[in-house]
Amino acid sequence: MDVELNVTLVTFGGFAELHKYRYLYFVVIFTLYILILCCNSTIVCLIWTHKNLHEPMYIFIAALLINSVLYSMTIYPKLLSDVLSEKQIISYPLCLFQGFLYYTSGGSEFLLLAAMAYDRYVSICKPLQYPVIMNRITIYVCLILAWLIPAFETSVLGVLYSNVKLCSFTLTGIFCNNSIYKLQCVPSVAISIYGVVMFINIAILPMLFILFTYIRILRISYHCCRETRRKALKTCLPHLLVLVNFSCFIFFDVIIVRLDSDLSKTLRLTLTFQSILFHPLLNPIIYGLKMNEISKHLKILLYNRYCSFSDLM
Repeated sequence: MDVELNVTLVTFGGFAELHKYRYLYFVVIFTLYILILCCNSTIVCLIWTHKNLHEPMYIFIAALLINSVLYSMTIYPKLLSDVLSEKQIISYPLCLFQGFLYYTSGGSEFLLLAAMAYDRYVSICKPLQYPVIMNRITIYVCLILAWLIPAFETSVLGVLYSNVKLCSFTLTGIFCNNSIYKLQCVPSVAISIYGVVMFINIAILPMLFILFTYIRILRISYHCCRETRRKALKTCLPHLLVLVNFSCFIFFDVIIVRLDSDLSKTLRLTLTFQSILFHPLLNPIIYGLKMNEISKHLKILLYNRYCSFSDLM
């Protein structure tokens, strides 16, 4: 343990051969970070600037992409700093704060996907009641709860972690996540139980609600005309792809992190990079390509930029 001014420092031990590939790590991580910021921000700006996209579905998509940006900002700046530093360290309070932001954005993702699933259910299964049910108040309530509920539940977990005694001061990962659990001298029963309850509340229950909603949509669409079935599949497919992608990421974080002794450092680092890359980068790609209205505006934007560049040349 490094102690400076009575502050407990935690070391990140998840990097593989950092002294050899320090600058390669930096270039790759920085490039990915810029791509994530640009891709997500572009779709959000398109939704913001075009009035025909000011509908509940697109507002939830914009919120989801903003959440991806916040998620990336929680991890990447510190990661870039660590790659260029001789020691990859963080104070324990800041580590808990990073974990708080990390799991708050993760829980918000599931709740936003649940709100989007409900929006699609009302739109397809109750089209006449859609304007009444999905009004501005409903949208605002869904957005606020999607961020407040995970923030509250994660803050309670942070308070529990702040009171535990630490016997290990090296994390097996490259940022503060579920691996903090391994730093305790004696595993806390309260943290274990509360962690399970929180996981059920902000991950399992929203996932079950999403699956139930889409099953209902598909069953109702099956008895409708071909055009309705096509519309249902076209609008629900991007959300399902994002759900599968994010569920795999959560599976890695919750399950694989606990099995750290069975994974080599290189394999763990590879899986970690995949989880922090695919989740925030695939979302704008999926919605940009699969949602017709967004795709149309995106093509116009790219064409205009290409024409402007051609004129300059």
